[in-house]
Amino acid sequence: MRGIAAYGAYVPYWRLDRKAIATALGAPSGSGTRSVASYDEDTTSLGVEAARAAVRAAPHLSPEVLYFATAQPAYLDKTNATAIHAALDLAPSSPAYDMAGAVRSGAGALGAALDARRPALAVLSDIRTGLPGGADEREGGDGGVAFLCCEDTRDARVLAEPVAFGSATAEFLERWRLPGEPASRQWEERFGEHVYVPLGESAVTEALKQAGVTAPSVTQWVIAGPHARAAKRLAASLGATKGSIVDDLATVIGNTGTAHAGLLLAHVLDTATPDALIAVVSLADGCDVTVWRATSAIAARRPATTVATQLRGGGAVLETRAAAAARPATPRGAARRARRGVEVCLHREPLPGVRRPAPAAAARVREMPRGGPDGARAPRRRPGDDRDVHGGPARVFALAARRGGGHRF
Repeated sequence: MRGIAAYGAYVPYWRLDRKAIATALGAPSGSGTRSVASYDEDTTSLGVEAARAAVRAAPHLSPEVLYFATAQPAYLDKTNATAIHAALDLAPSSPAYDMAGAVRSGAGALGAALDARRPALAVLSDIRTGLPGGADEREGGDGGVAFLCCEDTRDARVLAEPVAFGSATAEFLERWRLPGEPASRQWEERFGEHVYVPLGESAVTEALKQAGVTAPSVTQWVIAGPHARAAKRLAASLGATKGSIVDDLATVIGNTGTAHAGLLLAHVLDTATPDALIAVVSLADGCDVTVWRATSAIAARRPATTVATQLRGGGAVLETRAAAAARPATPRGAARRARRGVEVCLHREPLPGVRRPAPAAAARVREMPRGGPDGARAPRRRPGDDRDVHGGPARVFALAARRGGGHRF
């Protein structure tokens, strides 16, 4: 039977304390923290980190097909999965496909990896943004996870195998984002709860019937979805034993959207015991349920870096995205002084931990007099002071070295 032979998770280093949102915007924000991708991280780079961890955990097994799922693709009209393919140095004969645009894509990518006839890598990642002060800004999170799936053989033992599936689909408009819009829109919360709970109960009943078990027999329940109220209502109606509902990590990293169900599954597998039954319920435009059974191989093949280790790490973001977006950009020509050495002005570059990408033409390095203001009408300005320095960091610092700490850079 096919199953998960290796997995890896990636939680960005940065954490945003929700109290910082209240300080910046003067609005209630709740408690806890959420994970925040750095300014140079997008969903593809998050996926790369998770995929590297998964492939590193099974060095004898090479993926022969790759599926990448995200609701926030870095590119449109271009396959984002090919960048992950290149970063892993996979064989050119191994295809790479995107499953992008919706949170449910994560369940689809993992399902496709399980249905494949060859070793397949499913990579799920997401970056959750929202309107300043809104629920998505406050309760979202960023992260990635990857699962390497193959047939269970003597040379490639699987850590967990699926024993049952359940699914329910219905067309309804509960959450959506039009092309080009930065934030999702959401219908009235009670409407989504009214639709999701019956769909979830139907899919769970189907999966338990296939597995031949009852809800109390399941060791751990993972329930994830962007609609928090629906997930809590479904958890209360399952009839699961006390303590078997897995913490959704909302107070630590927030809801990571496309990656969240997989990230919680990886967190459970980090400490799972052989023969444990793990039910993963994903509520997104319907409901997808998979019941997993941990194998005897799981105890001897723990990942080098667990999800819990990454949760304990992390540093604080000093400014919220909303505050950064509301703060006026530093105008070109603003006076800045270098006390000694060389001063480099990176115009409109985003702050670490704040995703506010600048146009490529605006992020450039300019020459300026040492100790003088960088302005078009500066009294000490000389011809050539407004020239751009191109060629990358090596070119820039080589130029500075040749001038030996002179007056101009």
